[in-house]
Amino acid sequence: MTSRTYSPLDQLLGLIDTGLRTMFVNPETSRPNPADDIEEAELSDSQRDLAGRLMRVNHAGEIAAQGLYQGQALTAKLPQVRDKMEQAAVEENDHLNWCAHRVSELGTHTSHLAPFWYLGSMTIGALAGLAGDKWSLGFVAETEKQVVKHLDSHLQQISTTDQKTHAILEQMKVDEGKHATVALQAGGANLPAPVQLLMQLSSKVMTRTAYWL
Repeated sequence: MTSRTYSPLDQLLGLIDTGLRTMFVNPETSRPNPADDIEEAELSDSQRDLAGRLMRVNHAGEIAAQGLYQGQALTAKLPQVRDKMEQAAVEENDHLNWCAHRVSELGTHTSHLAPFWYLGSMTIGALAGLAGDKWSLGFVAETEKQVVKHLDSHLQQISTTDQKTHAILEQMKVDEGKHATVALQAGGANLPAPVQLLMQLSSKVMTRTAYWL
């Protein structure tokens, strides 16, 4: 059986299709939602509002993650690195779906700036890939480390009675940690301190904006 070789036009159309599905359609998941079998807790209006806003932030982060991985896969030089980026994107699709579903359950909306998060992150991912696979993988590892810190913060803020949200965030935390480890084991380089700082500042801008919008 021979594998198909995709033309640049095929790849572009595939990228556009992936982007539209990511931003405007809940993608299919490969795993069940970890909150499916958990009963909805009685939350106060303030607890529900906070959980909804934080899950909107997490959903925006997953939109950005999809853009990042798709951009990196587009410019990755080694096939095995490209495969790792694409596999990580598939697993992030689960997070995207779970977050979107929980946002809806909590009675709020996903970020209105989804196209901006996706396109901006895809550009950054493509540039990271052009810098070389070791830097691209290092960028993934550092991104996922920062995401784990954000998830820890959210877990501390959300009511302990909201077990549905906690279950989703705990599974996301496990997956993100795995992505960071895989990226480093595949040859990811430690990023310079100024780059890490810039990434932290960019993350703060996104999270604070998505919290409201």
